[in-house]
Amino acid sequence: MIRLHRRQLLGGPLALLAGCRAKEHWHNIDVTGEFPQLQFTMADAAGGGIVSAASFLGRTVLLYFGYTDCPDVCPLALGNIAKILNRLGPLASWLRVLFVTVDPNRDSLATLKAYTAQFAPQIVGLRGTPDQLAALARTYRIAYSVTPGSPGQPYEVTHSAAVYAFDAKGAARLLIPSLASAKPDIAGTTADLQQLILGPPSIGFWDWLRQTA
Repeated sequence: MIRLHRRQLLGGPLALLAGCRAKEHWHNIDVTGEFPQLQFTMADAAGGGIVSAASFLGRTVLLYFGYTDCPDVCPLALGNIAKILNRLGPLASWLRVLFVTVDPNRDSLATLKAYTAQFAPQIVGLRGTPDQLAALARTYRIAYSVTPGSPGQPYEVTHSAAVYAFDAKGAARLLIPSLASAKPDIAGTTADLQQLILGPPSIGFWDWLRQTA
């Protein structure tokens, strides 16, 4: 039998009455505390102006690197993200997807705007200088390369396909590896993003007591 002293019961009565927060459970990879706060300054393809990480505070953010001429990986990842946004319903308005081009030499702002518009209105195309792009990719361990075309050698671009999720305060929370794969975890990622947007669910006092016994 569990006995609680009066001091334990009265130490936080308002918190107990309001319910306790359930422990976070993720379907994707928890990277909380492993990466710096989201920081960047780039041109926004939709508005044409300069935006920064601060422009998206208050919303959950997905960060993905790619390019508009990508033949397979980028359309697959963005298509799966669009499915997730559709599943989120009204909550999708609290999510922004930052599509950062790794091929700024060919991806103009107009090209980025037209490309992202094919998938979902929450997807924002970003174009940075070579230094801005390299700094952001290095921070989140994204590998990419661009090899200009030459006689006998086609123009070639490679890039990592990972997606990062940030909470409303700009903290890196999740690494989502499956969205560019043949078996994307649409349901699990939707649940993870819903939890990032809303926070972990509350649990009643007795449920909390059983978990801490």
